[in-house]
Amino acid sequence: MDTTRAKQIYESKDTIGVKLEGDPVWIENVDEANGMATVTVGNNPVNTQTVSVDRLQEGN
Repeated sequence: MDTTRAKQIYESKDTIGVKLEGDPVWIENVDEANGMATVTVGNNPVNTQTVSVDRLQEGN
């Protein structure tokens, strides 16, 4: 995924499935300048990671 698409998903009112290495994640923030995204893995709000957006995949 690229930063533009990650930002679109983050700003969307729709629920769009995103995965990180097969695990569902919620995008919490997108750092366009550095190509990074902060995501919450699964339903666990304390399991957040900052990863390169190119590791994220769109899809259910």
